[in-house]
Amino acid sequence: MIKVLIADDQALMRSGLRLILDAQPDIEVVGEAIDGHDALAQTREHHPDVVLMDIRMPQLDGLEATRRLGQAGAPPPRVVILTTFDLDDYVYDALRAGATGFLLKTAPPEQLADGIRAAHAGDSLLAPEITRRLIERFVSRPRPGTATPPELGDLTPRELEVLTLMAEGLSNSEIAGRLVLGDTTVKSHVNHILTKLRLRDRVQAVILAYRSGLVDTTGAPR
Repeated sequence: MIKVLIADDQALMRSGLRLILDAQPDIEVVGEAIDGHDALAQTREHHPDVVLMDIRMPQLDGLEATRRLGQAGAPPPRVVILTTFDLDDYVYDALRAGATGFLLKTAPPEQLADGIRAAHAGDSLLAPEITRRLIERFVSRPRPGTATPPELGDLTPRELEVLTLMAEGLSNSEIAGRLVLGDTTVKSHVNHILTKLRLRDRVQAVILAYRSGLVDTTGAPR
């Protein structure tokens, strides 16, 4: 059972999210927090696997709450940011603070549940449109002629292929289908990529792929 904490200052939004998640057989909502301070306290009390964190909350916003969760002594829960995207100009800062990924508040119910499952499994689901807009707005592109970071030189050709497809927003199963590989093989490649590049998760890997110029903002290989 995946334990989820919902952190949002709007009661209607919390109720709607709980209604959706309570209908899932493998997800349990263990608490609802009204701001960042409440989210930190309830995390210590309930030990959720995943926190759905709104960015804009009073007292302590979701960005600072995410950062503090990452600095806690115990292994922190996965944090999935809830965003309207057009309003939250500091989404990239949330990634740097330790967020696993993003879900739009307008996402359909099945995408919400799938996103939580993906975050819990360490396979953050970043839809292509979210990934590309995130990169376009928050990640500076390298100047022409900028050398590819030397870390990418440690990747095998297959690992570079996998990283490129990750940057397109494909999940492990979708990458497996594209490259005609088994799911376990793709997961192994992803783990090797993260280890070689010294990255926390696939969100950081996607950002590096764009910042290094491995793919451009249309998602196309360079």
